Amino acid sequence: MVVNVAIYLVVCATPPVLFWLASKTPEAVAAVRRRRSEPSPPGPPIERVAADLRRVHRSLTDLAPDAPMVRRRATNQAYDALLGQACAALDLRHWLDELPEGVERDVERLRVEEALRRAGLAVP
Repeated sequence: MVVNVAIYLVVCATPPVLFWLASKTPEAVAAVRRRRSEPSPPGPPIERVAADLRRVHRSLTDLAPDAPMVRRRATNQAYDALLGQACAALDLRHWLDELPEGVERDVERLRVEEALRRAGLAVP
């Protein structure tokens, strides 16, 4: 008797379950195709890079004149690294990694900031 009830339940439940699965299949296939076709961009989102750039720029401008040279260099290096990430996200070329510390690198930093401004990323 238990076997008969189990068979009856399987026969009654199978068609609705199959129709429900068939109705959800196109949505699942479309989601898988979207996930495969949209490559994730490399690196962090540009919004996060912009926020970090503003924060580090603020730290750089608020740095006391008598701040240790190590802190000044570390802040400059962090700022340059973030400028490089922003350039990579916006497909802009920069030479910050290739230039030594000094006037040339400062000029390149200003050029990169202006290029980012023109691309729509304002760094105060």
